[in-house]
Amino acid sequence: MTEKKHIVTALVTNESGVLTRISGLFARRCFNIDSLVVCATEDPGFSRMTITVRGDESTLSQIILQLGKLPDCRCAVELKESHAVLRELLLVKVKAGAGERTDIETICHTYEAKIVDMSPQSVVIELTGKPTKLDGFIEMLSRYEILELSRTGLTALERGDGKLNSESNLTEIL
Repeated sequence: MTEKKHIVTALVTNESGVLTRISGLFARRCFNIDSLVVCATEDPGFSRMTITVRGDESTLSQIILQLGKLPDCRCAVELKESHAVLRELLLVKVKAGAGERTDIETICHTYEAKIVDMSPQSVVIELTGKPTKLDGFIEMLSRYEILELSRTGLTALERGDGKLNSESNLTEIL
């Protein structure tokens, strides 16, 4: 089977220790997490987890099955990229003397990135978008010296009217 990236979103109870129990589940079964984003939802009793993992279909099925067995997990599904809005935030600090700033600003304009901080020798740039857009932006900046880089990890919501439902204990692959 071929390994590919999967986006799993889960609705979990918003209380202390849930993240530890879920990350422990991944560690015990040797599933690697590429990125993990957790936040409270519109209902303060629940948090949404967006977990990006790599693996074959069997690995994905096991992840969703194991998440569904946890009492803290109300719902776990795979989001298909074609049926979801995907975003990630990038902050990158680039060495930029006076002679390089114009070129860096042109790259920022092309990618719709914002310069959010400037010092005499560097700039900090913010960019939000799909991971492939951020990857392309980083590649364009690679000819300059990247001093620091931070990415949030992928966050996603299903397109249309669908939503994770806290009242069900549904575990499925969309």
